[in-house]
Amino acid sequence: MTPREDLTGADASGPAQTIAYPSPEAQSRRNSAGDPVVVVLFGATGDLSRRKLLCGLGYLTCLDITPDIEVIGTSLDDLTDDEFRTFARESIDAVGARKLTDEQWERFAPRLHYVSTSQGPAALTKKVTEAEERLGGGARLLHYLSVPPKIAPAVISTLREAGLVDRSRVVMEKPFGEDLQTAMSLNRELHETFAEDQIFRIDHFLGKESAQNILAFRFANGLFEPIWNRNFIDHIQIDVPEELGLDARAAFYEPTGAYKDMVVTHLFQVMAFVAMEPPTALEPRAISEEKNKVFRSLEPVLPEHVVRGQYTGYRGEEGVDPESDTETFIALRAHIDNWRWAGVPFYLRTGKRLAEGQRIISIAFKEAPKSMFPTGSGIGTEGPDHLTFDLADEGRVSLSFYGKRPGPGMKLDKLSMQFSTAETNRTRDVLEAYERLIWDAMNGDHTLFTTAEGIESLWERSIPLLENPPSVKPYAPGSWGPNQIHQLIAPHAWRLPFERRWRDVRA
Repeated sequence: MTPREDLTGADASGPAQTIAYPSPEAQSRRNSAGDPVVVVLFGATGDLSRRKLLCGLGYLTCLDITPDIEVIGTSLDDLTDDEFRTFARESIDAVGARKLTDEQWERFAPRLHYVSTSQGPAALTKKVTEAEERLGGGARLLHYLSVPPKIAPAVISTLREAGLVDRSRVVMEKPFGEDLQTAMSLNRELHETFAEDQIFRIDHFLGKESAQNILAFRFANGLFEPIWNRNFIDHIQIDVPEELGLDARAAFYEPTGAYKDMVVTHLFQVMAFVAMEPPTALEPRAISEEKNKVFRSLEPVLPEHVVRGQYTGYRGEEGVDPESDTETFIALRAHIDNWRWAGVPFYLRTGKRLAEGQRIISIAFKEAPKSMFPTGSGIGTEGPDHLTFDLADEGRVSLSFYGKRPGPGMKLDKLSMQFSTAETNRTRDVLEAYERLIWDAMNGDHTLFTTAEGIESLWERSIPLLENPPSVKPYAPGSWGPNQIHQLIAPHAWRLPFERRWRDVRA
């Protein structure tokens, strides 16, 4: 039978069920924010759940814009509902990205339930049915697979056996496959059970307010869109260094590495937002198609355009092969073979145990072809003009340019105009990235998610690198990576570390 998505909750094939009438609070929420949702969280006791998902779901539960929610956690651990609630509260308090107030927790805790995966599909079905009855019927299902890619097919099989496919959507965590063949295989297995419009392949970078601001900045301003091309832009950097190491994730990281973990899943997705053509409308299909055009235009990732690194001491980490060739750092030069970007290099860099944790996109504009300013005036001493997006939670944008230094004579300094969401009175409206993406998935909005075609295109263009990766170069923890990165980007230079700090608008 062809997978379908029945958002009404009707099932003519099953027996009639007696369901509880929704409470006044639930009915009010349904009228304003749509049908209720049962979230089934696979991998509920894992690291991502502890740091991001539980607190995010708790916060969404308390918002007026979200529907009435019940959360069912499931994993291999044997826990009761109360034990899972204790686990959730302790996790949120200890490592949660967003802390919940006592009042928020009191609203969230009764909506948290648990069933061990060892109890089988029937137990999961029973738990979901009970949650649907508490919500008054007509609930949609959102299955969040916070599990490694190799486990995803088993989870999909469980959902099929449990009869939890209709009326449902499924969120897939990264990385989506390990290469072209595994990605295609995973897509085939998914499509045997779910239709493509039921599948949400998540990239939390695109859930960030500042990443979405790229679209607004480009397409809502006549000042920038006309110069967003090879005639005015010299090169682009997408730089996401991390200070953290493995953080007890060797079992995941050792077979994955920086390229599969970060570049395919995150950096290329952000690159698509920067490089895409104007979509015909601000709607999911149009935006996905323009992103996919970028991926189809991406030239193959060649080994000679890549620097792979491994921080000193990585092979001594618990769970790591003493002779491991896994890269903990990667920098590469990418090219997009289309009219807009012909000849413009995109430099991407990310890695573990680096000097700083940053998330920046830097657009370097071409310098003036001829300068009338005399030698010693300062022109050209600090590089080209840059437009910089900071993808950190604060969300900042900076435009740098040369300006006259106050005083006699003609001395030039590099100046900047900066904006931060902290300067507005709307900071309370900002959702954390996972919160935004879960909310979008509840609403069926694919705008910030990746399609099957898109992810397969990226893996296809990764074949030369995956088949013949250059050897890893050592680098010291706390540095910016192997020395070879400077030859990769020459004659340009990496923007990080910044010579000037961001202005602190809260000071």
